[in-house]
Amino acid sequence: QLQLVESGGAVVQPGGSLRLSCKFSEDVIFVYTVGWFRQGPGKERERISCVYNEPSQFYYEDSVEGRFTIVRDGGANTVHLQMSELRPEDTAVYYCAAVRGPLSPRPPVSCLQGDFRYDYWGRGTQVIVSS
Repeated sequence: QLQLVESGGAVVQPGGSLRLSCKFSEDVIFVYTVGWFRQGPGKERERISCVYNEPSQFYYEDSVEGRFTIVRDGGANTVHLQMSELRPEDTAVYYCAAVRGPLSPRPPVSCLQGDFRYDYWGRGTQVIVSS
């Protein structure tokens, strides 16, 4: 069974940058659609970014558009979330999730929509943005 392990969480100052990593247990990152989620203190989990499997299509939630970027490293079986211009409201536990394929839905349907199902989840990594 596929396993995902997040890492890279840290305490960072506002305006800073951080790179989170989601390590896959198998050499399949381009076969799976991958999503990044976060849950801030006292908040519900929210979907922030995702990428379909090949052919790729990336999606970003409005609050992170232009600041966060998904980068896939096939050689390392890892999907990164590159974060910049961090704000205190970005403080959260960040999770990655994955689903094989899928065959449906496909773009232009966003993999961020609420009923898009992800089958595999990591345990999360904590990001704190504070001065």
